[in-house]
Amino acid sequence: MSAVAEAPAAGSVPTGTKAFAGFEWLLAGRYLRTRRREGFVSVIAGFSFLGILLGVATLIIVMSVMNGFRKELLEKIVGVNGHIFATPIDRPLDDYEQVAARLRQIQGIKLAIPLVEGQALASSQVGNGGVLVRGISEEDIKSIPFIASNVRQGTLDGFATANGVAIGRRLAGSLGLQVGDTITIVTPRGASTPFGTAPRIKAYPVTAIFEIGMSEFDASFVFMPLGEAQAYFNRDGDVNVIEIFINDPDQTQAVRDRIEQDAPRPLVLSDWRQRNRTFFNALEVERNVMFIILTLIVLVATLNIVSGLIMLVKDKTEDIAIMRTMGASRGTVLRVFLITGAAIGVFGTIAGFILGVVFAKNIQTINKGLSSLLGVNPWDPTVRFLSDIPSVIDWREVAAVVVMTLVLSLLATLYPAWKAARLDPVKALRMG
Repeated sequence: MSAVAEAPAAGSVPTGTKAFAGFEWLLAGRYLRTRRREGFVSVIAGFSFLGILLGVATLIIVMSVMNGFRKELLEKIVGVNGHIFATPIDRPLDDYEQVAARLRQIQGIKLAIPLVEGQALASSQVGNGGVLVRGISEEDIKSIPFIASNVRQGTLDGFATANGVAIGRRLAGSLGLQVGDTITIVTPRGASTPFGTAPRIKAYPVTAIFEIGMSEFDASFVFMPLGEAQAYFNRDGDVNVIEIFINDPDQTQAVRDRIEQDAPRPLVLSDWRQRNRTFFNALEVERNVMFIILTLIVLVATLNIVSGLIMLVKDKTEDIAIMRTMGASRGTVLRVFLITGAAIGVFGTIAGFILGVVFAKNIQTINKGLSSLLGVNPWDPTVRFLSDIPSVIDWREVAAVVVMTLVLSLLATLYPAWKAARLDPVKALRMG
């Protein structure tokens, strides 16, 4: 028996009804139900639903992880390295205390930290590796939140007088060190002798082990008291750079202008955007490419709606002809098939939205579960810089994904619905 014959009417199709009346919704719902002789059409509709669901969910998850990845990297790279870097032009920064004090008074600046930096080789009885040694005062190292609040072993109290160093957790792990153990620092730029510059080798006790959460920093940073670093690197009472932390990273240029105007001496200024431009540009390109690729998944799924509806229209040719001869308008037929196709897109989008948001909000828990189940960590922090999978849901992006999918789904139904409405009842009955 045809779906028309099952429709709730006393032998005729309701005429003169309003658009999207209950009769049209009921008939569209009947067309979406599975029947044996319409099984192939239902399979295509099911795959269309799954394709849209997975496409929307994947888009939301991937975009959330990319947003979180950028946010975490920006916070940790800038949070540890500062926003603006001031280096001397004409003479060494031997007046760094006065310069730093003046910089702290400039509007928008939160911290101005004098540093001595130098490359070195760190070694222990277990192994060795290259490190970046940073000489810093006890007061300043305690003022950097990403360091002071992430000390896992030991303490920063008495850092200036303990004659020891604070190292990252991954560096400690690779060298087999704990608090109280000795780390040997080697630099080729040591004392000058008649035979040339001799390497400088000195052992320091490990007084603190920190974990920033960014593998590159945790595996390479060694913090040393400022006075000891000056002696070790032959700085003779000066520093390499003054790192400046500002209240709002987006106001970097405005603060730079104030520094150039109010600094007590000429300085060369660079900022976090210049130092990390290539990295963040590459991250943005990757994000945009991923969005385009995943959008194609949604597009393919909506194209399946087209093929499924065309097959449904062919299968229902006789029903369409009967409806037309019983008084149904072309608009009624068009709306029935429009509702049928749009329902797949709407329900697929809603299901994908729910799955994507739930997955994105619990992605770290899911990763831990997979790690326990598979015995390997799908998220390798040594490759991806961060220890945990970050996820930040941007609801504007989520809304854009949902609207885009709904629009594509609606557009996919227009042509099959239009073809159904254009069928000639007489020719359709002959074909049936």
